[in-house]
Amino acid sequence: MEPYKRYTIKEISDMFSLPSSTLRYYEEQELLPPVARTKQGQRIYSQEHLDRLHAIECFKNTGLSLSKIRGFFEYEKDMETNIDNLIEIVTQHEQSVTVQLAEMERNLAHIHQKVLYYNAIKEAYKKHAPFPCFHDFAPVSVT
Repeated sequence: MEPYKRYTIKEISDMFSLPSSTLRYYEEQELLPPVARTKQGQRIYSQEHLDRLHAIECFKNTGLSLSKIRGFFEYEKDMETNIDNLIEIVTQHEQSVTVQLAEMERNLAHIHQKVLYYNAIKEAYKKHAPFPCFHDFAPVSVT
């Protein structure tokens, strides 16, 4: 991307699949750095805003609350003083996401087992054969 490229609220909204109202809310909640405006009052976003939105979406999509995200960004304003707090937040969140990921992997293995099972039932219907037992389809490791 060009280093000095500027973006309208519509462009940012499309890039992140977020309604403009959400972007304005993030601005009101000071989750985004101050947004410049044209003489006509149109918001103009920069690469700094894109970077911040990527971080917000990453944190939000992995379960970090907006209040904790806001706190994280507050700590970033004085990183030297708050480096331990920043590290603690991201370390705890990393651990939380790791647990969530392991649970999702277990759930995916169960779903995969069901896919195999129901496909086997379909084949049993076609062949007029007895139905298989669900437990005959061992969960498949997805890691």
